[in-house]
Parts: sequence; structure tokens; C-alpha cells
Amino acid sequence: MHKNLPNFFIFLDQYNSEILKNKNINIGVIYRNYSDRKREIQLQKIVSVCKKNRFQLYISNDIKLVHRYKADGLYIPSFNKTKNFDNLDRKNITILGSAHNQKEIQRKIQQKCVAIFLSPLFQIEKAKRFLGLHKFNYLSKTSKVKILPLGGISEKNI
Repeated sequence: MHKNLPNFFIFLDQYNSEILKNKNINIGVIYRNYSDRKREIQLQKIVSVCKKNRFQLYISNDIKLVHRYKADGLYIPSFNKTKNFDNLDRKNITILGSAHNQKEIQRKIQQKCVAIFLSPLFQIEKAKRFLGLHKFNYLSKTSKVKILPLGGISEKNI
């Protein structure tokens, strides 16, 4: 079926050698660059580091790149509302997603996500609203899939 999910995730928009120097092998790297023309050059560097360090790699919103680079899975952002990810389960590709509310959580469940990043947990600069601990706990307990916190988490509030 699916591989075990990593304990930690790193979201990358571009290659960053400092972040990828971590020696913990229980890391998942989510590459989510949508606009850079040099996207695949960045991705090739990330793929080689992930294979070398045995990190799990998830590529955002592009099934063709997932297959081409033999990534561990697909990451579906909250703005992706398509439902055509049913056949990936049979190809041993793990699907992760992100959501901001209960309606988006249900959409990610329909898209066959095995885990959903729910954000923002705490207040951040670019968002007017945040969930807070109580609402996050409520949404994570009422869901059938694994819910992971994202956004605004720091050393002060962890």
C-alpha cells in the first residue's frame, strides 16, 4: 500500500542546500514551485539530494513530473479542485493535500489524500485568519485521514 509518512516535512520553492543538509532520514520534501521557468533544473537537484539522503519526495500538482522523477507522491494544493487522482492509489503513489477549512478537507478526502496539511494553525503575516489549537483539534478529530498542522508554528508556540 503506502509508505509510512515522514515525521517532518520541508516545503521548497527552490533548491536550498542548507535545508537539505539535515541528517534525519525521516523527512519528506514537498517541492511546490509553480511559476519558475527553471523549475525542472531545481527539481533535478532536489531529486538527487533526496535519493542520496533517502528523503521522501512529493511533487506539487504535476503527475507527469511525479512519474518522470519517480517521486514518492503527489502534493495537491488547496486551490486544485480536480477529482482525477483515483488511479494513483494503484500505482503506489502517496497523495498529500492542503486545506484551510472543513469544505476543503472533504474535497481532499474525495481526491484520495492520505494526509492533509491544515493551515494556518497560528497567526501569520499573509493570512487574516488562523485556526488556533481548539479548531484544529476539532477538525482533525472529525476527519477520516491524518491531519497535519501547518503555518505559524515556531519555537515559541510549539
